[in-house]
Amino acid sequence: MKRTRQLLIYAVIFIGAVVLTAGVAALLVNINERQSEARQSPLKIIEIPEDEIDASIWGQNFPVQYEMFRRTEENYGATPYGGSEPYSKLERVPAMVRLWAGYAFSKDHNEERGHYYALIDQLNTQRIVIKEQPGACANCHAGEAPVLIKSMGWEAFNSTPYNELKENLHTGSTCNDCHDPQTMELRLTRPGFINAMEKRGIDLSKATRQEMRTYVCAQCHVEYYFAGENSILTFPWEKGLTIDNIQEYYDSYEFKDWTHAESGAPMLKMQHPEFELYSTGIHARSGVACADCHMPYTRVGSVKVSDHWLRSPLKNLSAACQTCHNVSEEELYNRVVDIQHKTAELLHASEAALLDAIDAIVAAKEAGATDEQLAEARQLHRIAQMRWDFISSENSTGFHSPQEAARVLADCRDLARQAQLAAVLITTQQSVSLTASG
Repeated sequence: MKRTRQLLIYAVIFIGAVVLTAGVAALLVNINERQSEARQSPLKIIEIPEDEIDASIWGQNFPVQYEMFRRTEENYGATPYGGSEPYSKLERVPAMVRLWAGYAFSKDHNEERGHYYALIDQLNTQRIVIKEQPGACANCHAGEAPVLIKSMGWEAFNSTPYNELKENLHTGSTCNDCHDPQTMELRLTRPGFINAMEKRGIDLSKATRQEMRTYVCAQCHVEYYFAGENSILTFPWEKGLTIDNIQEYYDSYEFKDWTHAESGAPMLKMQHPEFELYSTGIHARSGVACADCHMPYTRVGSVKVSDHWLRSPLKNLSAACQTCHNVSEEELYNRVVDIQHKTAELLHASEAALLDAIDAIVAAKEAGATDEQLAEARQLHRIAQMRWDFISSENSTGFHSPQEAARVLADCRDLARQAQLAAVLITTQQSVSLTASG
């Protein structure tokens, strides 16, 4: 009986060992197959020319990434403060019409869509009709930009009127914007960013791959202006990336985008400073790149690729956020939207303060105030509104750097109220003077 029990135990152990060995063998075979698959992917079907901008050509070698990238044409729906559902921002935030009075943005300003529409939406905006734009506007919206810059030269490309240049534009964002066609390494193709970084003393040749996963985005998702008679696309970064640094830069050149139609202030229009605001936030300080959240890694078979369907992380929380944050998708969504709700409240409070400042300056003008008397109020209006615009035009509604966004908007409200007070004091003085002279 004892011997039978021992034989049974030995048999079970033997069978278990056989099963385990078979399992390990199968696992090793699977791993070997997957490694072989990974080594063979992607299969190089064709040579891609240096300046090829047709994404479908690239897609012959990189079909997985191409199919993902094609999805930027899809309308994946709205998020609380963005997404790919187009709408008029002027209708949603009517204050913008007066805040940008006298500027083309007061006539047409819409929610942007996916990268597929980068050129389509630009060609359809009324802003290129209301006011003649320089060719520099095509820098980030057209896949042809790098080729045209090479053939025309940087200055000629910038200074050529957009409505002349647009005859050569047919393609929006494309693979060539970010990748070397031979090595597929990330690369920089836009001189505006390269020039700005060189002026900051940053050697881009030493950039890590993780830094490049932000830098390729920062070629376009930034504040910029058109400098000089040739409208050279320039990033105002020589003094730093904060709004305070940018104001100091613009003030040193006495630069203005337009004169406000109501207040008469020399105004600055902020663009979409995602890179600048992100650079002050916890994600940047932690080494998180733009692509980590907006193009998170995903696995296709045995191959790990960056998701080229660029979109809001709110639509892809598991891949975009849960890699680092071990909490539920519901909790992550609520964290993001709570930050955005609070930022939106601060934005609306800032808009109210700015409108009060404009009203006060208009009242002072009507009371007979001179340009000299209004200079201080107008300067305060200028620097207050550029802070509101810095956060309003930045596409994360504060999420990229919540504390910095709150600080900037607090300064906006303070400066706007100072502008209002300065104008009210002038009006009061004018009234006193009229009474005394009467």
